[in-house]
Amino acid sequence: MKAVIQRVRNASVKVDGTIKGEINHGMLVYFSVEADDTFDMIEPFLDKLVHLRIFEDENEKMNLSLDKIGGEILFISQFTLAANLDRGNRPDFANAKAPGEAERFYEEGIRILKGWGYPVSSGVFGAHMQVEYMNDGPVTFILDSKNLARFRKKR
Repeated sequence: MKAVIQRVRNASVKVDGTIKGEINHGMLVYFSVEADDTFDMIEPFLDKLVHLRIFEDENEKMNLSLDKIGGEILFISQFTLAANLDRGNRPDFANAKAPGEAERFYEEGIRILKGWGYPVSSGVFGAHMQVEYMNDGPVTFILDSKNLARFRKKR
């Protein structure tokens, strides 16, 4: 799994001109699932994501996590993060999880985050979406499950 995480002041997603999800202060998360990802990786991945200390404290240091600021999550599926750009100029999506399986990961991710008590809005899996946001910082991070072996723990 991969996620691009942006600290935002606000964010929204539209499908066919209709807002499907919107948040105020929090995280905009673009989420992708790769072919070798397994369901047992979802919780540790999301646990790491929500506990990232990317929000500023009273000393303007990135020292606070999402729950400490009462932040929200806009969770957007984005299979293009699984693209291989190593050869040629056309992205290769062979490493992306098949759409039906990827959607199950996406829906499970939303269910887990909501179950943990986080306010979560989302886009529509597989839809053409327009995402608008105000990045705060700018602050943007990339989280890759391949780099999280030491963090694989139960919540």
